[in-house]
Amino acid sequence: MVNVTIDGIKTSVPDGSTILQAAQEVGIRIPTLCAHPDQSVKANCRVCVCEVEGNRLLQAACSQPVFEGMVVKTKSPKVIEARQTILELILSNHPQDCLNCIRNGNCELQDLAKEYCIRENPFEMKTRGLPKDFSTPAIFRDPNKCVLCRRCVETCSIVQGVGALGLLNRGHNAMVVPSMGQNLADSPCVMCGQCIHACPVGAIGEVEYIDQLIAAIADPDTIVVTQMAPAVRVAVGEEVGMEIGEMPMDKLVAALRQIGFDYVLHTNFTADLTILEEGNELLKRLTTGGKLPMFTSCSPGWINFCETYYPDLLENLSTCKSPQQMFGSLVKTYWADKMNIEPKKIFSVSIMPCTAKKFEASRPEMNSSGYQDVDIVLTTRELGRLLRMSGINFDKIEPSSFDSWMGAYTGAAVIFGASGGVMEAALRTVYEVVMKEELKDVNFTVTRGIQGIKEAEVDLNGTVVKVAIANGLANARKLMDQVRAGESPYHFIEIMACPGGCIGGGGQPITKSNLKREQRIAGIYVEDEQCAIRKSHENPEVKIIYEEFLKEPLGHKSHELLHTHYHAKNKKLI
Repeated sequence: MVNVTIDGIKTSVPDGSTILQAAQEVGIRIPTLCAHPDQSVKANCRVCVCEVEGNRLLQAACSQPVFEGMVVKTKSPKVIEARQTILELILSNHPQDCLNCIRNGNCELQDLAKEYCIRENPFEMKTRGLPKDFSTPAIFRDPNKCVLCRRCVETCSIVQGVGALGLLNRGHNAMVVPSMGQNLADSPCVMCGQCIHACPVGAIGEVEYIDQLIAAIADPDTIVVTQMAPAVRVAVGEEVGMEIGEMPMDKLVAALRQIGFDYVLHTNFTADLTILEEGNELLKRLTTGGKLPMFTSCSPGWINFCETYYPDLLENLSTCKSPQQMFGSLVKTYWADKMNIEPKKIFSVSIMPCTAKKFEASRPEMNSSGYQDVDIVLTTRELGRLLRMSGINFDKIEPSSFDSWMGAYTGAAVIFGASGGVMEAALRTVYEVVMKEELKDVNFTVTRGIQGIKEAEVDLNGTVVKVAIANGLANARKLMDQVRAGESPYHFIEIMACPGGCIGGGGQPITKSNLKREQRIAGIYVEDEQCAIRKSHENPEVKIIYEEFLKEPLGHKSHELLHTHYHAKNKKLI
């Protein structure tokens, strides 16, 4: 342990700690911009500078190790003046369009400028004048707002193992740019959106579709129907001042009706349907010698990753569409017929925790209904903006229920939102289908948790099925390299592109830490426990759709509407 004094407070911290860590131990906050709790030390921005007794120059708290007897001042006039100057220099190259920025009110630079009373800037204001990048339907870049913290670069390269962003030039001319080209569409970007969570400002954000939704609601001839993913409810409350997981489902449904949706349905319905299709596909591959291991196909960021980096393993992907796209094809066929509504009048809106879902909805394969199956995708953050825009008071709003035919769901569908949830939901159903007996305990806790890679074994009537679960694409790469080398012992592999699964999706409320992801996961499993039915094959509305429309899993109609195929992306790999 090392003895140090910070702002007159004496403390002991482990040898090797930084000033920033030591200050946090005694409850002293030092401002940061480039620092990230889950990333390496960068010391780029210098906003965290402090005085160290005996040193002429100010030291960066995030990188400076403590030493025995160190005396630190974090709030001296010299320190405050230096931080103000550093912020003024950063702001002199930063567009002053906070009111129009997607991160207005949730921007680390804006918060620091307010905290340090930056009212006037003595430095010449000069932005780079670079064009915005709207080349993808999911994510945009505004390089003029980049503060060169490089948090997005580390997230993309290290956490996700994608490498779609990198640093170009040095010094004053340094820029974060897409690799392999001038824009994101030319790069290996999988549109997972984790860079959005890493960015402290508005240099990267989701492409918004709120205006298109408002136009559809305003059209009297358009029937606006929405589906909502399971990870949305546990997180959207954060956007309106609630604690994680506190948003009541029935009040959220009522709020969606007040926004203007004509019908409110749930992606959980098709999550249950996915388990029936995907579970039977796995059993078919196990019994007929099909391609193994089989990979889940619910995460579009993961699908993009596989198409880009592992095109030779595309046959291992389940042919099942994601629950979002299954819903999209059914709402304009089965549901439209049930409700006696012309499919062309339906405007299908998906509310997702994911930015890559915006891209998935635009894929040319996703038009099984004869139309674009999902018209627009909104993120959880966009839903939060709509809720605030609509002025909804959740203390006063009367609860409401989901509409019929595609609104019922089970606990198995709910847990799709957490890493390991798809696997656990599949095992609940596959076990009963194979064993022909009731599963006494539906909780496969071995599949749960935020660890990067998990594994388990399940004995199905003498056949031991080995499964693996990965969240975060760098972890997926480890499993994929094993499969490519012919060394994988697994039969079934679940992969989610985002850390923690969908609860940590690129479209969720901005978070820098895994703590919130773990809290959201806990909320997912609480909801699962509270569901009266917890196995997908027992969903009454799923039973009806097979009886009246689909007939059987993997049947002709199912293949037509619920299954698809993927293609290798013709991109040079870095």
